[in-house]
Amino acid sequence: MSRSNHTHPHIVMQAKGLVKRYGQVTALDGADFELRAGEILAVIGDNGAGKSSLIKCLSGATIPDEGEIQLDGQVIHFRSPLDARRAGIETVYQDLAVAPAMTIAENLFLGRELLRPGWLGSVLGLIDKRKMLAESTARMNDLKVGIRSMTQAVETLSGGQRQCVAVGRAAAFARHVVIMDEPTAALGVKEGNMVLELIRRVRDKGLPVVLISHNMPHVFEVADRIHIARLGKRAAVVNPKNISMSDTVAVMTGAKSVDDLPHEALA
Repeated sequence: MSRSNHTHPHIVMQAKGLVKRYGQVTALDGADFELRAGEILAVIGDNGAGKSSLIKCLSGATIPDEGEIQLDGQVIHFRSPLDARRAGIETVYQDLAVAPAMTIAENLFLGRELLRPGWLGSVLGLIDKRKMLAESTARMNDLKVGIRSMTQAVETLSGGQRQCVAVGRAAAFARHVVIMDEPTAALGVKEGNMVLELIRRVRDKGLPVVLISHNMPHVFEVADRIHIARLGKRAAVVNPKNISMSDTVAVMTGAKSVDDLPHEALA
């Protein structure tokens, strides 16, 4: 008899036994990963825990030496970030890939500009700026990003607003997964909260989010589950509602074993 979805939520993205070596260094040593539909999964780990290598494998920036990645149950082989994007996975990196002098609308469609209909687009390659403006306004309004005009240059925005543009761009184009690498780093409290609120809205629109962050209060504020990376593997996945921040950090640093945690702490 099939179980209900409550006991077995749909797994959108999964990795099994990922191995990645750089010369003598093993960055991933049989790492597993599981992202469920409609969740914010935080990924935390000390430097050298393998979390950045894991994210690079999931976003197509790195090809693992061993192991497999599945999207909706199908094994996938990303050879580049473009492959991941084509599969509906968008990544927002810490060093925001925004072009400061371009408008918000132009940034939203950077690398995937809309062309004018007919021969103006297909032959002359003319960009449909009006349509891009209308669509970017609609998408940012949809996510309730409070930016007055999409024709502003990105360099006129604050750090938090820029980050919201990057997150909004990812949410606009992702069909499967949004991966966010340290999206609140270098932001003040108010701006950080603005981005966290946007991350929640992305999830509430039905897109699962992978959130890589060093900021434990932020992780505990928005994550549905927390993936703890340690020594190139997945040490545990915990439920932030049933575990303290200090116990989570203890597992991450190796001060505490997963076996020492109460059963309900695991997710």
